[in-house]
Amino acid sequence: MVRSKLRDTIAFCLGIVLIGVILQAAGALKGDNLVFPGVDVILSAFGRIITTGKTWQMIFTTMKDLIFSMAVSTVLGVVIGLAMGMLPFLRQMLKPMLIMLRSLPMVILIVIIMVLTDYSRVPVTASSIILVPMIAEAACEGCVRIDKELIDVYRMNAGFNLRVLFQVYLPLMAGYLKQAYVNAVGMGVKLAVSTEYMVQTKNSLGKAVHTSAYFNEYQDIYAYALVMILLVLVVSELPVWLMNAAARWKERAYEKERP
Repeated sequence: MVRSKLRDTIAFCLGIVLIGVILQAAGALKGDNLVFPGVDVILSAFGRIITTGKTWQMIFTTMKDLIFSMAVSTVLGVVIGLAMGMLPFLRQMLKPMLIMLRSLPMVILIVIIMVLTDYSRVPVTASSIILVPMIAEAACEGCVRIDKELIDVYRMNAGFNLRVLFQVYLPLMAGYLKQAYVNAVGMGVKLAVSTEYMVQTKNSLGKAVHTSAYFNEYQDIYAYALVMILLVLVVSELPVWLMNAAARWKERAYEKERP
């Protein structure tokens, strides 16, 4: 187990080095240090940005949009996915809608939402609409894959209620929802920043990227990209780590209570 984790860590670090090598090679081939600055220049810009108080305000704004959109899309996605999993007719009826939302170009959807609602609501609204199909389809698949015998057992004692939802369905769907969550977080950060870029949200990472591009500060753009990558890693991996830590703590507590 320890060797496997060490090997994965080494491979991950080599992947980071590979990104730096690709940037250096692109800069050398293109002969344009402005568009493809050196890794040292990018890291220097990253250090300057991350130690600035305004950057943390922008991170807070983007994280707020991400958390709101993830909360909305998770609730709607799980509810819709459960309904689709339990009702085959509804699943077939909503399938074209989910395909349309999943296939619709993000720019077109953002423009439509910009026309329909206030600009301040666009990042959360657009991100939620795009993420709902991803979570709904995972929830539907998880619901369909549940062993029918387990469903028959709970039906012998009670009908479907909140207790059954949280103690039967969601635990059995956890694997599908976990993978959907990890994918949705990465997509959510990109959606939040893209919508902030288009609507010029004040004190946001999207606005910062727009400003850097306007002044041709490409090293800052790459530095903000590093910030976004770190956000994805924290938001996607931290909850999983906390859940695993809680599970290990419960297991140790159970072992201590055993005679």
